[in-house]
Amino acid sequence: MLHAVVMAGGSGTRFWPQSRRTLPKQLLRLAGDATMIQQTIARCDWVPPDRTWIVTNRTQVDETARQLEQIPRNNILVEPCARNTAPCVGLAAVRLLQQDPDATMLVMPADHVIAPNAVFQAAVNSAAEIVKENPETFVLFGVRPNYPSTGFGYIERGSALIDAGRAYQVKSFREKPGLETAEQYVADGGFYWNCGIFVWRADQILKALEQFEPEIHTRLETLAAALDDGNWNETLDAEFPQMKSISIDYAVLERATGVVVLEAPFEWDDVGSWQALSRLLGTDDDGNTIDGQYCGLDSSACIVRTTDENHLIATIGMEDCIVVHTPDATLVARKDDENAVKKLVELIEQQGHERFL
Repeated sequence: MLHAVVMAGGSGTRFWPQSRRTLPKQLLRLAGDATMIQQTIARCDWVPPDRTWIVTNRTQVDETARQLEQIPRNNILVEPCARNTAPCVGLAAVRLLQQDPDATMLVMPADHVIAPNAVFQAAVNSAAEIVKENPETFVLFGVRPNYPSTGFGYIERGSALIDAGRAYQVKSFREKPGLETAEQYVADGGFYWNCGIFVWRADQILKALEQFEPEIHTRLETLAAALDDGNWNETLDAEFPQMKSISIDYAVLERATGVVVLEAPFEWDDVGSWQALSRLLGTDDDGNTIDGQYCGLDSSACIVRTTDENHLIATIGMEDCIVVHTPDATLVARKDDENAVKKLVELIEQQGHERFL
């Protein structure tokens, strides 16, 4: 059966000051009336709640559970510490297989915007059908690039799969490129953005981890045994922090054979920074993206956000700026450096202002 696994860790530093360690991006309302993780779960509503799993961390588990009351608490898996996506996927696979030895996993981040839901669901069902016919196959979704992004990894497609729609063998994986290389990828037409959404059998991904990352697999086997002897929490605290921190892409997908890329027919946005709000919410006649009470004079191409309906943001002569207001911190920044907010968060920590993080 198909199980939905939502990866919901991370600190979301690029969305400071609204995102905090206990309230990262996926727990925020950034586009629409629901938070990003709530929208992700709604997108997976054809998978029953008892086959929907969340992997998060201890600082975020309570708020995650509060926002997702329909998900059984036992289906919210808590990582003792951050160890990237390979241990995360392995942890989920171990728990799934205890419940369903034939489990197929849909693995996805909690903080992406995807539409329409029906198209996404049909695409996942197509991927699951590929896995059903070829159990050792790992399916990745690739998004056709509409601009030369230097912030995404790329997948180069190879030969097409017969009778599988727009599905191709993966020819190669490419790291985040420079602008000139990214422009070549877009012009070529045979490259996709790697959006981090996967479909595969739980037992096969564990088998691949055994082959390529045996130390991680050995610790996962210890965790599996703990499910039967009642020592899960203690064993998780002992074993998980000792696992190698590595992505599932590096650990398995870039080494394995039988990796397939399925062209995503749905709209996708990873909402990687405040600049994403312009794509998601649109702009006014002055090119401003506004979310909240605002009054501007001679201001253009700005992103302005406040969640306090009793607070007015006013600007004069501002251009290409980001202004984000929260009750205890306000950000004013230029838009042209997406990494600057992350650097600012590091500086805030260094200067001892951790209570604002």
